[in-house]
Amino acid sequence: MTPGQADIPGVSFCGRLVVVTGSARGQVALQGRHLAALGAQVIVADIFEDEGRVLAGEIGAQFVRLDVTSEADWEALQAQCGDRPLHGLVNNAGLYRPETIPNTTPEDFDLQYKVNQFSTYLDVKFAEAAMGPEGGSIVNISSLAGLRASKGIAHVGTKWAVRGMTKTAARELGPRGIRVNSVDPGIILTPMLDAWSDEDLKTRTAQVPLGRTGLPEDVVHTLLFLLSDFSRYISGAEIAIDGGLSV
Repeated sequence: MTPGQADIPGVSFCGRLVVVTGSARGQVALQGRHLAALGAQVIVADIFEDEGRVLAGEIGAQFVRLDVTSEADWEALQAQCGDRPLHGLVNNAGLYRPETIPNTTPEDFDLQYKVNQFSTYLDVKFAEAAMGPEGGSIVNISSLAGLRASKGIAHVGTKWAVRGMTKTAARELGPRGIRVNSVDPGIILTPMLDAWSDEDLKTRTAQVPLGRTGLPEDVVHTLLFLLSDFSRYISGAEIAIDGGLSV
């Protein structure tokens, strides 16, 4: 049992189908573990097949290879869902390659746009088609970088775009009972922070009002809330998980 996993009273996804993208490895795999422990039928969707199949086997989930930038892969994922109505989708896929605008190549920018923002367009299309008459919940992962200007992150606009598309989708899909929200993680202890030096991490953490970096569980618990019935009247919202850094 993952620490903190049992500390979510009343939350259950028993028998509900939930797709989690970009969850095959690293800290994001905690999402699939928590959901499976709470009774969800989890589909681990990722481009990393070996890690994805291992995780799926460990938690009793299904693995589907998914390149989030490929419409054909999303259509194949929908086929894997079959007649099962989709309840929830968490779109984690993202690239973080900090670089200034002048030093970012068009090819690299295009790749980050496709992974970070174009995939959000595709995930909304997929979820709208896969969810049944009872609707469901989509959670898109944006970033603290999508809430404020950030030097040295040329692709930061893609994270701002995720927020905008989330709000538009909430308007469009609301009549179908589909809720669409986004979360904006701040400094969370994940492999993405490997791009920072120890001194950078120390300096940035000192700016956090709560005085610490975030843990993956801090993000997971928020996602579980947004996927659950406890948030049934929340749509088009964005939640900063950043210890107050964006205030």
